[in-house]
Amino acid sequence: MLVNRAKMPISCHIGQKRPQYFFCTQSGHLYYFHGMTDPLGQAIADYHYHRRPAKLWILNQYGPKEEMPVKAYFRDARQMPALEHAALQLCKGKILDIGAGAGSHALWLQQQQQDVTALEISALSCDVMQQRGVQKIIQQDIFSYRGEQYNTLLLLMNGIGLAGTLHGLRSFLAHAASLLHPGGQLIFDSSDVAYVYDNHLPDLKKYYGEIAYRYQYKRQKTDWFNWLYIDRHTLLAMAASEGWQASFITEDENGQYLVKMQQIM
Repeated sequence: MLVNRAKMPISCHIGQKRPQYFFCTQSGHLYYFHGMTDPLGQAIADYHYHRRPAKLWILNQYGPKEEMPVKAYFRDARQMPALEHAALQLCKGKILDIGAGAGSHALWLQQQQQDVTALEISALSCDVMQQRGVQKIIQQDIFSYRGEQYNTLLLLMNGIGLAGTLHGLRSFLAHAASLLHPGGQLIFDSSDVAYVYDNHLPDLKKYYGEIAYRYQYKRQKTDWFNWLYIDRHTLLAMAASEGWQASFITEDENGQYLVKMQQIM
């Protein structure tokens, strides 16, 4: 079914956050593209060094493929939406920007004298961040990262989608808890994608916000991977069952909401 064009195409919310992950529906495990192509990283590098990248496509299983403008990963503060500004203003203490992509959010936080580390799995994207001036960069898979603890974990542009499934989100919350200092916060955005189905949800065997995508850039394609969009009610229920308190901060005109979560002490 085609996306309701009155809203922003949901694939445009995938953005720079963890495109190198995919959820294998057969094994039930989340993987990253080790040894595979890195279409988004290549697109980011091409834009940074040449300013003339090819088109980056996001293929889905509900409608026509959609173009993701590569320049969106390089926007400055004036080009960031109000929701992202609200999220950045909430950041405090030691900050881990998870799936930092081209580093736009990390750069803004640096400019505000914040202690931010950019974590990104793509070597190409990490090189670009270094060239752009990001000072602290970790090239690693977030699910295997066992480094320092932080006061803020940040995932923007629907970065929480990296969980892939509701089960994956439970696993991510457990891992996030291990990376946070007591009293620390997890900040991310997501949306209810029921509108994709014209609000008439099909009889699926999985949660309707678990949507399959693949990236294509030039001749490179990723395998299909799941990306999670979670509605507020489901998120609240999961947060409570996993020992987190969720506070909704704001919502934009496209139904994209910002949430702050903290463990219940």
